[in-house]
Amino acid sequence: MSQLLSNELLANIGRLASPRNEIVTRRDIRKYSIATGQRLKKYLEGDEAPPMFHVSLFWDVVEMDQLSPDGVSIDPLLPEFPLKKAMAGGLKIEYFKPIVPGDWLTAIRTLTDIYEKQGSKGPLIFYEITMNVVNESGEKVLKETTTRILR
Repeated sequence: MSQLLSNELLANIGRLASPRNEIVTRRDIRKYSIATGQRLKKYLEGDEAPPMFHVSLFWDVVEMDQLSPDGVSIDPLLPEFPLKKAMAGGLKIEYFKPIVPGDWLTAIRTLTDIYEKQGSKGPLIFYEITMNVVNESGEKVLKETTTRILR
């Protein structure tokens, strides 16, 4: 049995966030491409979004007082964890279709796992969020799996 993870906390696995819908614009693709140093013509002209474009597309836009101490918006999908200091644990993105101007994208995020491991300096909590993104036709565009570590 886990030391930190109660059955109540583990019951949050499978929890869904409200779907988010965003439209992709040529201008947003161009701005992202320039900001991230993408130099392919199709990106700079805004004909197709480069890898990772979707990440900021679905970020919350919040006031400064709604950010955690490390500058990240507080995620309402997550339960209250007993450990607070967050670190990146991993990011896996599978692309199925290119993102192009005019796409209406819907992102659905799910808390897919919570587990504990013992680290060299004490217990660690890992959680995983899977985000599936589809276009207006319901076609799968990408799947992103993010792992975060709490200590």
